[in-house]
Amino acid sequence: MPTYDYECDACSHTFELFQGINDPVQKKCPECGKNKLRRLFGTGGAIVFKGSGFYQTYYRSESYKKAAQADKSSSESKSESKSSGSSTESKASTAKSGGKSDS
Repeated sequence: MPTYDYECDACSHTFELFQGINDPVQKKCPECGKNKLRRLFGTGGAIVFKGSGFYQTYYRSESYKKAAQADKSSSESKSESKSSGSSTESKASTAKSGGKSDS
C-alpha cells in the first residue's frame, strides 16, 4: 500500500497518508475540518536504490553460502594436488634425460 502526500488549501497543513491504491481520495482536512484537501503528485512507489550496489549474492541463504564455500575449498585442494604432481613429473623426466633439454 502506498503513502500519499496531502495538502490543505485552507490551512496549508501537509501530511502523509498510508492508504490503498483503490481507496477514495481524502477531502476533509484533519486540522481545520474543511473540505479543501488535495492529494499532491509525488514520486509514488518508485524503488530507490541507495548504497554501493545490490547483488544477488547479498540475499543468498546460509546453506547456499556453506555449500559454495565447501565447493571452493575442495576445488582448491584438487588444484594443489595436480600442480604438485606435475612438478614431480617434470623433475623425473629431467633426471632421465641427464639434465639436458631437447632444445
